[in-house]
Amino acid sequence: MPQRPAPSAADFPVVPLPGARIACTVRGAGPTALLAHGVTCSRAHDARYGLPDYTPVAAHHRLVAYDARGHGESGGRPEPDAYEWGALAGDMLALADHFSPEAPVAAIGCSMGTATALHAALRAPDRFFALVLTAVPTAWETRAAQAGLYRRMAALAAEDPAGLDALRAAAPVPPIFAGREQGTGDVRASLLPAVLEGAARSDLPAPETLARITVPTLVLAWDTDPGHPVSSAETVARHIPGARLSVARTAPEVEEWGQVAADFLREAGD
Repeated sequence: MPQRPAPSAADFPVVPLPGARIACTVRGAGPTALLAHGVTCSRAHDARYGLPDYTPVAAHHRLVAYDARGHGESGGRPEPDAYEWGALAGDMLALADHFSPEAPVAAIGCSMGTATALHAALRAPDRFFALVLTAVPTAWETRAAQAGLYRRMAALAAEDPAGLDALRAAAPVPPIFAGREQGTGDVRASLLPAVLEGAARSDLPAPETLARITVPTLVLAWDTDPGHPVSSAETVARHIPGARLSVARTAPEVEEWGQVAADFLREAGD
């Protein structure tokens, strides 16, 4: 059996953007697919705790996973505006231009990453050939309570880190993920208040604007998580023309999303 070549610097590029250097991991070859994680997570966090393994995507696409600004190994400044979802969409579009300047890309998002992809696709629809939107976050009428929680967490991160740890420890685990280790995130303490405040200020685009997204779109939701209610996923799927929606009821179903995404992107590219 032939050995795979050892990883090189080209597999872990760092892309300079205004105010931050964005750390990436590149696997595979073909049309580019950008993989964007959730708030306070990172490539390393998702590799350890995340259920979907998107390795199947790299069989037919150039899969670029990246740490969002201020997360993981990426740089950032303690400025909440930089972590609002609309601003993160600018980073995604800059990465699309860096890795695929002449051809559209796909985006695979989770929670904050899904919100980032939606804002980016509305801003520059010609830069995408497909979207895979997982764990659509609280939005619109369900957003206020989540925004309040993020502001409380931001205050604790700035003034009482032990209190934030206690709040996280006491947070209920969605039943679908019962018994699975969740992790506490991957954001430097100096940036965490700004990251959380940026999330608190954010929302998804208005539902009626989503009709302007015309590329193939797959929406993947998981059940029993009030931070990512199925209702948000249903609304997004209902307003994007032709979008497909699938709801996972068990953790093993979520684990299959990597292959589901790979199959969908191959179909979208045909």
